[in-house]
Amino acid sequence: MNDPGQDLELRLVRYFTVVAAHQHFGRAAADLHVAQPALSRQIQRLEKHLGTRLLDRVPQGTRLTAAGQRFLPRAQALLQAARQAELAVREQAEIERITIGYVEDLVITAAVEELRRRYPAAEITTRYLSCRDVGALSDRHVDALIARAPLPLAADVFSTPLYEEPRMLVVPRGHPLADRPSVTSEELAGEEAAPCPFETADWTSYRLLGADVPPVESYEDKLELVASGRAIAVLPVGDRRSSLRPNLVTVPIEGAPSSQVVLVSRKGDPNPMIRNLRLVARAVLTAPAA
Repeated sequence: MNDPGQDLELRLVRYFTVVAAHQHFGRAAADLHVAQPALSRQIQRLEKHLGTRLLDRVPQGTRLTAAGQRFLPRAQALLQAARQAELAVREQAEIERITIGYVEDLVITAAVEELRRRYPAAEITTRYLSCRDVGALSDRHVDALIARAPLPLAADVFSTPLYEEPRMLVVPRGHPLADRPSVTSEELAGEEAAPCPFETADWTSYRLLGADVPPVESYEDKLELVASGRAIAVLPVGDRRSSLRPNLVTVPIEGAPSSQVVLVSRKGDPNPMIRNLRLVARAVLTAPAA
C-alpha cells in the first residue's frame, strides 16, 4: 500500500523510466550499472509506493501496464523539473562567484571588503599575480584583474580606469640625483631600459634604467639592483615598498605620464559579479595620498 507520509524517491522514478525505455530489465540494469535483481527490487518498491503495477514481464522483456503508460510522461516531467531545479541552483552558485587577480604593490582590500559586504552570499577570492602570470585572465584563472596599464593582453578585454598616480624616481643614497627636489622625464629619456621580460616595455610600466642591466622578474631583485647602484627605477608614487629600504631615495618626476590603475575583464563575460566589482572598485579604490 502507498504510504502517504513517504516521499517519492527520484532515484526510483529514474530507474522506472530507464526500464521503460529499454523494455528489458537486463539491458536497463546494464545501463544503470546495477545488478538486475537489485533493479527489480527497486521497481517493486516504487510500485508498492504507488499502489499499482507499472510493468509486466513478457517473453520479450517488459511492457508498461496501463498505469505505467499513464505514469511515464509524468515521471519524465518530474525528472526534468528536478534537473532544471538543480541547474538553476548551480547556475546561481556560479554567478555569485568571482576570483579577483591583482599585481605588484596594489592594495585592493577596500574593494574586496565592500564587495563582500554588499554580496554576503557570494564566494569572493583574490589571487596575487606576478608579471609572469599575464595569461591568468585569458586562461580563466581569474575573472577580473586589477593592475597598472598598459598590459600585454589580447584585444578581447574590457578595461575600466580606476585612478592615476604620478611617477617617482628611485635611486640609492649618494646618487647624483638623490638630493634633487625633482627630475624631468627628459633627463631620463636617454637611459637604457631593462623591463621585466613579461611586461610591456611602455614608459608607464615599472622600469629599470641603466646600461647593461640584466632583465629580472622579482621586484625585490629589481630593488636590489637599484640599491647596489647598478640601476635606477621609475615607479608609481603609490608604491611604498621602496621606502622600506633605508638606502633608497625617491625623487618626483616632472612631465612623466601618469601610472593608470585599471580593472580588466574578458569581453562578453556574463558573470554579473564582474559588473558589481567594477562599480565597487570605482567607488572605493583611489590613489594613495602622496
